[in-house]
Amino acid sequence: MNNKILRTKEVIKLTGLSRSTIRRKERLGLFPKRKQLGLNSVGWLESDIKQWLENLPSVKHHKGAA
Repeated sequence: MNNKILRTKEVIKLTGLSRSTIRRKERLGLFPKRKQLGLNSVGWLESDIKQWLENLPSVKHHKGAA
């Protein structure tokens, strides 16, 4: 399995979350942990992000909802 490292901009684009929301969810244990790549660079394993996305609860639309 090819497990690519995703940088912050890629994770933001894939998840639709802001940088601050990602940080907050990470601190709360609700988002995959980042990997330190260097002194000033971080990334996430693509497989971790995809698994997180797959495990999100689905949004149910209710009849009559605006």
